[in-house]
Amino acid sequence: MAEPSGGRPVTVSDVQQLVRRKDEIEAQIKACYELLEGQKGVGMHEPLVDAEGFPRADIDLYQVRTARHNIICLQNDHKALMKQVEEALHKLHAREKEKHAKDEAEALAEAMSQNQSLPQAFAKVNAVTPGSPASISGLQVDDEIVEFGSVNVNNFQNLQNIATVVQHSEGRPLSVTVIRGGRRVHVGLTPKRWAGKGLLGCNIIPLQR
Repeated sequence: MAEPSGGRPVTVSDVQQLVRRKDEIEAQIKACYELLEGQKGVGMHEPLVDAEGFPRADIDLYQVRTARHNIICLQNDHKALMKQVEEALHKLHAREKEKHAKDEAEALAEAMSQNQSLPQAFAKVNAVTPGSPASISGLQVDDEIVEFGSVNVNNFQNLQNIATVVQHSEGRPLSVTVIRGGRRVHVGLTPKRWAGKGLLGCNIIPLQR
């Protein structure tokens, strides 16, 4: 079997088919050698004539010649097939390697594009009090804030901007977007009175850019 039809890539199934064909040829070669053994142990090179130059009468000359001819042909086929098996395996390994490299490149490209598409943060959460509105909403220490209600990197000047938004949103949910572990995370935060200080129960610091 030569290259798979239609120029498609070599598959494991193609290699298995080649190996099955190789096994068949080996079985045929073995059968031919057994036939020669059965003819008084005549091998591939023993003379087929007697001492006086006459065809030997103790063996079936036609069977011997046919078996010898078949062995030569089958051995050539076997050699060609072994080369095909080797090439097919090489192509299969090369394709697996190529696929692995492609998968790695795609994963890297995806990670890169994610990083590029992440908006810029302007502030960072550096403390969250357990049981506070910030804690209940799911805010975590080290969350980098990219949007706090209407405040974003473009209009943020100082922490007073956030304080103003918090005071005007008491009892109403605020949409807060943070970057956490390289991913964008949305949090619904409702500023309200609680047992502790302030309306949030977290500490936010501006990021130095």
